[in-house]
Amino acid sequence: MTTPALLPLSGRRIPTLSPGASSFPHHRATLRLSEKFILLLILSAFITLCFGAFFFLPDNSKHKRFDLGLEDVLIPHIDAPKEGKHASGQVVIHGQGAHDEHRHREEEESLRDKIRADHERALQEAKEKLRKSREELQAEIQTEKSKVIEDLKKKDVGPKPLPPVPMPKVVGVSDGEPADPDVKEKRDKIREMMKHAWDSYRQYGWGHNELKPLAKKGHSTNIFGNSQLGASIVDALDTLYIMGLHEEFKDGQEWIDQNLDFSVNAEVSVFEVNIRFIGGLLAAYYLSGQEMFKQKAVQLAEKLLPAFNTPTGIPWAMVNLKSGVGRNWGWASAGSSILAEFGTLHMEFVHLTYLTGNPAYYQKVMHIRKLLAKMDRPNGLYPNYLNPRTGRWGQHHTSVGGLGDSFYEYLLKAWLMSDKTDTEARKTYDDAMEAIERHLIRKSNGGLTFIGEWKNGHLERKMGHLACFAGGMFALGADGSPDDKAGHYLQLGAEIAHTCHESYDRTVLKLGPEAFKFDSGLEAVAVRQNEKYYILRPEVIETYWYMWRFTHDPKYRQWGWEAAQAIDKYCRVSGGFSGVKDVYSSNPTYDDVQQSFFLAETLKYLYLLFSSDDLMPLESWVFNTEAHPLPVLHLANITLPGSEPAQL
Repeated sequence: MTTPALLPLSGRRIPTLSPGASSFPHHRATLRLSEKFILLLILSAFITLCFGAFFFLPDNSKHKRFDLGLEDVLIPHIDAPKEGKHASGQVVIHGQGAHDEHRHREEEESLRDKIRADHERALQEAKEKLRKSREELQAEIQTEKSKVIEDLKKKDVGPKPLPPVPMPKVVGVSDGEPADPDVKEKRDKIREMMKHAWDSYRQYGWGHNELKPLAKKGHSTNIFGNSQLGASIVDALDTLYIMGLHEEFKDGQEWIDQNLDFSVNAEVSVFEVNIRFIGGLLAAYYLSGQEMFKQKAVQLAEKLLPAFNTPTGIPWAMVNLKSGVGRNWGWASAGSSILAEFGTLHMEFVHLTYLTGNPAYYQKVMHIRKLLAKMDRPNGLYPNYLNPRTGRWGQHHTSVGGLGDSFYEYLLKAWLMSDKTDTEARKTYDDAMEAIERHLIRKSNGGLTFIGEWKNGHLERKMGHLACFAGGMFALGADGSPDDKAGHYLQLGAEIAHTCHESYDRTVLKLGPEAFKFDSGLEAVAVRQNEKYYILRPEVIETYWYMWRFTHDPKYRQWGWEAAQAIDKYCRVSGGFSGVKDVYSSNPTYDDVQQSFFLAETLKYLYLLFSSDDLMPLESWVFNTEAHPLPVLHLANITLPGSEPAQL
């Protein structure tokens, strides 16, 4: 799922004044003088240019004759074969002679005549300009300014209009009000929390990527480069829409339309920008039908494509949006790309090809799939690191948590999004789950099922908060499992949900730590200080929601409500919501970051947990790893550009 925020960066706003603003009281008094001075400057420059061209241009005839000599001596002229005498294709060599020299003199004379004519025309135009009144000059200047502005707008209109494609059937995007008044009250509380988070960001961090709710100012991290891209706006849009907060949605839409610009010199994470921005913009487009969101998504996607320019086609982790130069994280195994990053592009890129007709997006992600299919996998497991230069695995570290998680999620969701026609994706997912169950899933002495991490040939009995999404994934993939294993995987999802709930329940704040161990007599408890924090993560609540949808067991709503109350009690501050540094402390300190994924995922999953099943039905929608819903594409009778029929 989403990786933790890292280095904060600062942004800067530059105040602007509109032309003719009252803060320039001397403007009208100096208008006549400045206009005439400018016109005289332009006139004198033009006249100088004309005279210079006439008197100081080099003598063309010398150059022409020198060229002529070279041609005659060194480069014979070759006539193409013609009909008649030379039809056999013989080569005819000849000199240019006096005829060409005469032609060159005529060309020089013609050029001089043209310069004289241009000079005279410029003088005449200048005389006419000086005869005009100040009002006429002012009107001409304004016309020229308007023309320049219009020309600039034409150059910056973005991509050409996209080809019309059938809009997937959009169902269940609003309402979902539960019949039970108690459940409705809980849902209303989640909506109020979203409004507090959004209003705080709107007041204190508008346009910045994220919010520092205690300092009450904008915040950013290195995953977004050094630019103010409004990540929280893009990430929150579909949550606002689903919750019926349409005024807030409109504010976000206006900011994106007027301010979101990807032609910036910023180095961004391909993975994070894909799941948050492209996913968020596509979801906003499908929910609202506003073309602007689609256009912005495509503009950004085009900026990400240079990241795939590697010897293997495995993309770099980061790319500069302006230059297209890519590189990998310095800490990743010997310059490797990360499985969860290059493996979490499929959903968004398939939709981009569907919407644009450009096969490049689909082909990029299918190339990754085919390359991985050819590679040896130790114990059937996918290591987290792959070198994009050599195409070889980095260190053999396998995880269903950070660095690996959403790769497996997207295999399953590629199949679901294709209306279950992408059987290759389903088979790859099933094989991966079989290997994970054999090598990574274990039961603790206390009976808790957990997913460990494979490191250099042995299993580390530690599970990350990020891996808690897997409970929901197992439930989502249960239907369609091979060998009648649907019941088994639904049960496995329930066991993971229970373990992750225990990790919350065994803390003071009733909020889960970043990672928790299952050894030395400790179970589902964090040991290291740097693993005791909670940064408003969604994965446990995500699993509660999926388990609720598939089982309607009331305990999942109960557990979700416990988490919502804990967040509201311990993470809420006057300026928004903040992560906490130690969930085992009764007096925790804040990290002072309101993550964009809190608005995109955590609050959305809580709201859906207390809504009826007809809101965002899973038969029609597939959520990307940032909880942005994309519609199922019914492609049985459609072939994507660059694909085979009935294969997605």
